[in-house]
Amino acid sequence: MNVKRGSTTFLKVIIFLFGIAIFAVCIFWLPEAARRDVIERPGDYSLYPLLVCAYGICITFSVVLYQAFKLLTYIERNNAFSEFSLKSLKAIKKCTFTIIFFMVLMIISLKVISKITGDDPAGPISLSLMGILATSIIAAILDVLQKPLKNILELNPKNE
Repeated sequence: MNVKRGSTTFLKVIIFLFGIAIFAVCIFWLPEAARRDVIERPGDYSLYPLLVCAYGICITFSVVLYQAFKLLTYIERNNAFSEFSLKSLKAIKKCTFTIIFFMVLMIISLKVISKITGDDPAGPISLSLMGILATSIIAAILDVLQKPLKNILELNPKNE
């Protein structure tokens, strides 16, 4: 019991640190990047679709971190096989698809911007595709975890 509590506490600390990092990116780094772009290229608004996608990914990832924190809390309280943990898994899975959506929008924006400016978007697009692959793997893992949990809850509905 103590080892499980220690490991979930460790994971909660890691989730909290990720949350601080995402908060710092949203508050400090992204606005600074927008400010530098405005100074370098006044009147050019090509960065704004990418900023919208970046903020969308950051906000969605924050929701994922919150749901994962809740899931770890359910595991700590021995409610791993409950309707609440199933709802958290479903929310995380929906967020993975939202992140994939924003990454696809980012790729489309990069392609449009590269057509206008003549720049080569191969690097950012390949990184976005790697992000889509990683997020798809996480969505598949969540689906694999969700199905047995749903079956357990259907067999034993009193376990809420």
